[in-house]
Amino acid sequence: MSKLPPRVRIVEVGPRDGLQNEPLPVPTTVKLAFIAKLVDAGLKDIEVTSFVSPKAVPQLADAGDVMRALPRPTDVVYSVLVPNIKGLERAIEAGAKRIAVFTAASETFTQKNIGMTIAQSLDTFREVVARATERGISARGYISTAFVCPYAGDTDKERVRAIASSLLDMGIEEIAISDTIGAAAPTHVAATVQCVLADVPAERIALHFHDTYGTALANVYAGLQLGVTTFDSSTGGLGGCPFAPGAAGNVATEDLVYFLHRMGIETGVDTAKVVDAASIIADALQRPLRSAQWRMRPEKSSTGRR
Repeated sequence: MSKLPPRVRIVEVGPRDGLQNEPLPVPTTVKLAFIAKLVDAGLKDIEVTSFVSPKAVPQLADAGDVMRALPRPTDVVYSVLVPNIKGLERAIEAGAKRIAVFTAASETFTQKNIGMTIAQSLDTFREVVARATERGISARGYISTAFVCPYAGDTDKERVRAIASSLLDMGIEEIAISDTIGAAAPTHVAATVQCVLADVPAERIALHFHDTYGTALANVYAGLQLGVTTFDSSTGGLGGCPFAPGAAGNVATEDLVYFLHRMGIETGVDTAKVVDAASIIADALQRPLRSAQWRMRPEKSSTGRR
């Protein structure tokens, strides 16, 4: 067994990736209470919203209101997703200090998701990242469908490597290699990440796993053995993508933290407090969540009240 890292950094994506596909509107005040609970749980990197078109993602139409109302602890980094220059301008106006951009390793998925080719998306993001950098705003980049595409099947790892290199060259600080439909197995993770590591150092790589087939934690372990120490997760196992039919939510933050702590890996995150945050969202969505830790909480009810 390869030596495991002593500490892992978790990027919480629940307020953005977790909520973007939810049909029931979540009030701004609830989102703010949710994020405050995540901060109290010890999470230091939180993706809080997305400055995409409100028509495309109505759930996140209050992006500006959320950003302007957030508390600003000095040790917490809030990031926001932006699709283009217009989204960047809105994010800057709202006070964003870190952005995320997104492309995919599948031409079909990229076309369906953002209406561009992969090359066009990279050209767009090159300008976005340059303008952000001029203002002292850092950027991370997502590569969706990095392992399997719902339309094209298995993804060529060399394509993922080439896209990752392009993102690095344009000034992206961190690249999130993403299993958008949750279909990867540890062998896929090993092959693709090893390929990307030829051009991108491990400390610049994050792994973003959905848990459709229950392999997310196994994939995390594969990433740990390759030296990756940053993982995305979503409280309660929230998430999904409108352009990835059948995809389940992200690996649940509370389950990931439990998994890491049981192996002696520090995260700085309090599992019980993450479950409390999950309960806020379960109440707002009026449905149970999928994480194991949330289901096992004491004094549970049908949604999230305790």
